Amino acid sequence: MVEKYLVLSDIHGNISAFDAVMNDCAEEAFEGIILLGDLIDYGMRSNEIVQKLIELEAGDWKNTIIVNIWGNHEKLVVDKDLERLSSDRGRVMARYTVRQLSHASVAYIQQSMNKKGIQEVEIGGLKCLAVHGSLDDHYWKAIKPQNVHGDYVGYDMVFGGHSHYSHVFTQFYPVENPELRNKKTVVFINPGSVGQPRNQNPYAQYAVVSLPSKRVELRAVEYDVKFEQSLYPDEIDEFYKTRLTRGV
Repeated sequence: MVEKYLVLSDIHGNISAFDAVMNDCAEEAFEGIILLGDLIDYGMRSNEIVQKLIELEAGDWKNTIIVNIWGNHEKLVVDKDLERLSSDRGRVMARYTVRQLSHASVAYIQQSMNKKGIQEVEIGGLKCLAVHGSLDDHYWKAIKPQNVHGDYVGYDMVFGGHSHYSHVFTQFYPVENPELRNKKTVVFINPGSVGQPRNQNPYAQYAVVSLPSKRVELRAVEYDVKFEQSLYPDEIDEFYKTRLTRGV
């Protein structure tokens, strides 16, 4: 029997992108949902995406979300520690989001999400790790093929976000197991960003993992970019809406 898992990351308050993803996979049944953080900020509808998740958890996704971890932007708006951001425009953006967030949104972030930014979970008999960033830094340092930032030999699959770059790759760790030819396989999956892609593909991106085959589909779906761009006020740097056009 095939089990499917939906993997989403870095929605960033982009409802049009999120809705496009939901419509794209609406006919599929998922054994579990993995949310890798950064639901909010950068986009103009952080409250709306939180409300959508609250409704989904009470309806179609009831008892289906198995991972829902903080990203660095949840940590930013709760802790109000903005110095880790690389630019003043990012700090202006984060302060704007803080002002806009409703009490219900803050309560959801505080009470319904895993604040550690990292979580171990077993799916389909596999030991998996979900982390917004990496083992070296759960929030700010992303796993990349050229540097995974940590030792993941204890896991079978690792789900990461933060970079906004989708990937699937396998790394082999040396182990003492002649039956496996002294190699341990770990599969690394980043679904890309739903709401703010940066891999030069402006489509909303997500992943579907099928078990036991370990098949990973990296998907991209078109959404109404211009409408989301129209929501940005003048006080927010043009950078955040224009980058949506090309996915950079």
